[in-house]
Amino acid sequence: MSRIPLSRLSVAAAAAVSAVLLAAVPAAAHTEVEADKAQALAENVTVSFHAEAESDSSGIKEVRVVLPEGIAPADVAYDKGPAGWKFSATDDGYSVGGKELKTGESAEYSVVVRQLPDAKEVPFKTLQTYGDGHVDRWIELDENGENPAPTLKLKAAAPGAKAVGPSPSASASASASPAPTAAQTTPEASPQAADTGKDDGGGLSAAAWTGIGAGLLVAVAAVVLAVRRRGGTGE
Repeated sequence: MSRIPLSRLSVAAAAAVSAVLLAAVPAAAHTEVEADKAQALAENVTVSFHAEAESDSSGIKEVRVVLPEGIAPADVAYDKGPAGWKFSATDDGYSVGGKELKTGESAEYSVVVRQLPDAKEVPFKTLQTYGDGHVDRWIELDENGENPAPTLKLKAAAPGAKAVGPSPSASASASASPAPTAAQTTPEASPQAADTGKDDGGGLSAAAWTGIGAGLLVAVAAVVLAVRRRGGTGE
């Protein structure tokens, strides 16, 4: 029997571990956003969201959004969404929810924004809640992050476009209460959201880490078996 150099065994083990690592990390679900007029300072814009379901045991029952700077809750109106779902304004955005959707069914809905801000892109931090209490937190502003917020990229404003004044309800709200702090513009960490963060394990779920551990054991076993075979050849 031909000898197998230890360097080749090491390469084989590393390849096995890498394959398991790639297989153990699940494809990340996400929330997408698009608009019929994705342009800075555009008015009466229909913004549509597609919240992908990633739970295998429960359906989505609510989607909560924290609006970006330049869009007030009073400037957003509900357009359409899943049957029976209702729209509610919050201090920093809005929520859309109702009867739990079927497991695996994505939540698709749209809102009408009075005017988009004068910016290159606008993020919509999103909390996606399932019937069993699990929460997906799509709130990272880094699009390459593990939980990126759905972000709408905007074209430059049209020549002569100007920002319209705040809506009457938004003005009344602003005069009645102080401006929100940075902490208030971040979704509150509900008990379910906190549990979700703990389960992330640095970006990987418990199942993913279990798969990684199993892969490492398989790789080690392969090396040990190969060494024993070499020993049986009289080396």
